[in-house]
Order: sequence, then C-alpha cells, then structure tokens
Amino acid sequence: MPNIKSQIKRDQTNKAANEKNSAAKSELRTAIKKVESYAAAADKENATVALRAAIALLDQASQAGIISANSANRKKSHLAKVVNAIA
Repeated sequence: MPNIKSQIKRDQTNKAANEKNSAAKSELRTAIKKVESYAAAADKENATVALRAAIALLDQASQAGIISANSANRKKSHLAKVVNAIA
C-alpha cells in the first residue's frame, strides 16, 4: 500500500480505468460473438444489424484507446467477411 498521496490517487484512477476498459472489452467480445453466432445460423438480416452495432463499438473503443486502430480494423474486416459469406 503506497503512503504517498499522489500514488494513492494514481492507484484509484488506474483501478477505475481498468474496470471501465474491462467492461468495454467485454461488451466488444459479446458484440463480436453475436455477429458470429448469427452468421453460423445463416441469419443474414440479424447478422447485418449486429455487424453495424459491432463496428460502431469497435470504432468507439479504438477512438478511446481501449484497443488499437489496427486491431479494430482487423476485427471489422473479419466480421464483414463472415457476414458476406452467408448465402
């Protein structure tokens, strides 16, 4: 346990940021899994709607610095390919 006031404050902000980032990443993973599950079920309409939502979340996470821009772009590309492959 730190006894320096600034480090105590820093630990508090780090913990809050970690919780916020973890929740955002969890939400991202859920959105990605939703798209993939609709794609596996060959439900193109719902997959397309879920894809739009997932892309929006990925862009927001990228802008906030939660994930890198390259990671967001890679995931968006993968999801688009999965949805476009539905017959």
